[in-house]
Amino acid sequence: MKDDFITPDVFPVKKLGPCNFETPLDSDTCFVPPDAEILLDREFTRLRADYQMNGGKVYAFEKAGPRKRIFHDPAWSKAAILTAGGLCPGLNNVIKGITLTLMKHYGVPVVYGIPYGYAGLNPKLGHRPIVLDPNVVDDIHEQGGTILASSRGSQDTTLMLETLVRMDINMLFCIGGDGTLRAAHDLAVEARKRELNISIIGIPKTIDNDICYMDRTFGFETAVYSTVPVITVAHNEAKGALNGVGLIHVMGRDSGFIAAYASLANTHVNYCLIPEEKFSLEEGENAFLPSLFKRLQARHHAVVIVAEGAGQDLIDGERETDKSGNILHHNIGMFLKDKIREYSKKTGIEAQIKYFDPTYSIRGVPANGTDAVFCFLLAQNAVHAAMMGCTDMVVGHWSDSFTHVPIEMSTKERKKIDTNGLLWRSVRMSTWPEYR
Repeated sequence: MKDDFITPDVFPVKKLGPCNFETPLDSDTCFVPPDAEILLDREFTRLRADYQMNGGKVYAFEKAGPRKRIFHDPAWSKAAILTAGGLCPGLNNVIKGITLTLMKHYGVPVVYGIPYGYAGLNPKLGHRPIVLDPNVVDDIHEQGGTILASSRGSQDTTLMLETLVRMDINMLFCIGGDGTLRAAHDLAVEARKRELNISIIGIPKTIDNDICYMDRTFGFETAVYSTVPVITVAHNEAKGALNGVGLIHVMGRDSGFIAAYASLANTHVNYCLIPEEKFSLEEGENAFLPSLFKRLQARHHAVVIVAEGAGQDLIDGERETDKSGNILHHNIGMFLKDKIREYSKKTGIEAQIKYFDPTYSIRGVPANGTDAVFCFLLAQNAVHAAMMGCTDMVVGHWSDSFTHVPIEMSTKERKKIDTNGLLWRSVRMSTWPEYR
C-alpha cells in the first residue's frame, strides 16, 4: 500500500535532540541499531522500481525497539498516559505495559494516569491525575475497558500543553484512534514551536483495524474472536426456524475488517456486507434481497453479517457527528431487518429474522491471549521510542516488526479493504452463493 502523497522523505520521525545518555537497560538487551529500517514494499519488483524512481531511496519505516543511547534522563523524567475515544479490548494491557516498562526497566520515578482522555489535561474540568505504579496496575489486564476512563471531543491545545509543563511531564503516551492521534500531533507541533523537550507518542487503538501503514492494531483480533461464537449462535437460530435469517451487526465505521475476518473465521456466514463494497436492495448485480430469498427457498436458512458503515447510501436522513467529528451512521442492522421483513411480505415467503448486535459487549471485554501479548509489545516499544527522544509519532506494526510512523502519515486517510485483493476475494468465495 503506497499513496500518492508518500515519498521516502516523509518516513523519518521527529527527534527532540541527540541521545547523550546511556540506557539503563541490561547489556544483554537486543538493541536496535539507530539506522535499522523496515521496508514498506515487500515485493522485490516494486522495491526495485521505487529505488530507481527515487534516486536510490526506498520507502522504509524506522524500526522500533530499545537503543543503547537515549535522549531523556530517566531519573529526572515524569511520564503521563491517557486513553481517548471509544473503548477497545486491551487498553488496560497497554497502560500496564507502559507503566512497568517505564518504572521497572528505565527507572522513571513518576508515571501519571490522565483521567477521561484529553479532558483530563484541561484544569477547568477539575479531573485529578492518578499516580500509577506496579501495584496500581498489577491486575488491570484482567479487566475490560480502561482504568483511566475515556472521553471524546477536542480540548484547547495550548491549555493542555501548559498543564504538561506545569506537571513537569516530558513524556506523554496517547492511546487512541485517528482523532486521538491528530490531537497528539497538534500537541507535538505546539511543543516544538515552544522548544519544549516533550516526547508525545501515540499508541494506535482502533478495534476496526483501520489506521494506515499498520498491518494490525490491538483489540481487532479480540473483536474477531468474540464475533465468532455470535455467528455460531446466529447460525443455530437460523437453522432452528423455517427460512430463518441470522442477522449480525458488527463494528466497522469505514472499514469492514471485523466482518470480513469473522466471515472467514466462522464460515457459517452466507452474506458479508462492508462499507468498501456497495450493494443494492432489490436491483442490480449486487442486489441483496433477491439473492437472500433465493437462498431461503433452496436452503431455508441464512446468516448475514453487516459492518456498521455498510449500505449507508441506502438510508435517507441527515448524518450527525460525534464530539470527535466522526460521522454517526444510521443503524444498518435495524434498517436491513426492516427491509427483509418488508420483502418477505412482498414475496409471500415468510422469513424469521434473528437479530444480533454484540457491539458493546465486544468493546468492553479483556484482550485475548495473543492480543494481550501484542498490547504489551506495543507498550514496550512506545516507551523505547519516547526514551530515545522521538515525538509526533505512533508505534506501528509492519512485516512482523514494530515500527515508528509519523502521526501525519498514519492519519492521512483510513485503511480500507481492497475489494480486488486477496482478503475480499477469499470472503466472496465463501459467501454470497445462494446454494452453498
